[in-house]
Amino acid sequence: MTGRIIKGIGGIYYVAVSDRIYECKARGRFRHSKIVPTVGDNVTIALTEEGKGVIDEILPRKNMLVRPRVANIDTAVIVFAIKTPDINTELLDRFLILAKERKIPEVVICINKSDLSSEDEAVMLRKIYSAYSIVFASAKDKVGIDELKSKLKGRVAVFAGPSGVGKSSIINALNPKMERQTGALSEKIKRGKHTTRSVELLELDTDSYIADSPGFTSLSFEHIKREDMQFLFPEFEPYLGDGCYFNDCLHLKEPNCRIKEHVGKEIPQERYDRYVDFMAMLR
Repeated sequence: MTGRIIKGIGGIYYVAVSDRIYECKARGRFRHSKIVPTVGDNVTIALTEEGKGVIDEILPRKNMLVRPRVANIDTAVIVFAIKTPDINTELLDRFLILAKERKIPEVVICINKSDLSSEDEAVMLRKIYSAYSIVFASAKDKVGIDELKSKLKGRVAVFAGPSGVGKSSIINALNPKMERQTGALSEKIKRGKHTTRSVELLELDTDSYIADSPGFTSLSFEHIKREDMQFLFPEFEPYLGDGCYFNDCLHLKEPNCRIKEHVGKEIPQERYDRYVDFMAMLR
């Protein structure tokens, strides 16, 4: 049978097959080959006489996150609060870059606590992040929840973002049956404590899963080459590979650069400035 690993604890893997979940172990050859079954993996299993299962094969992965460790993600939902804690766009841009670099097909920016935002703030964020799908939500008032849920239909989504922004509260609002633990925001340091301990796929709807996880524990860019950074900004995509005077143009100080021609127009100035900052950090 073919199913999906939805949880793994201490060498035991729980595999969802249609409407049933089987407790499985992995074949010894995976350990000898240093292959680790991962939450999100599509696998084939064989049943034992006791009604449990053995993982026979791990099907090819389309992508995988290492921290948190989860495979075959369709959508990354990057959650930030507009206030308490105030939104940090530099940190948001790091999440967006890493989601793109990990080949996650779709990214949704979810701005929680939108009841604390002004109309001007919403307009500004939509302008800066026009290349992304953005949902303004309020877990407390159930605002934007239906819109977000519709974007996750039939997909496997991972939620990420800094602590204290309400990831678990958003997930609870999407499906109260999930009963995810929520953490109180620390008044002293204005940050929340991580309340999620392990990666697990939670069924949102039929054939729809979300992975509530500790979030990206590393936002480092050290593994990204400078010449590849341009491909991680979706605003640049329509203008890459055609029009720059230099074939190896990095879109910084080079003359006759097609990317720079569109800055402040189709490419928001704020996003280009962030690109320049990230390129300087990589240098």
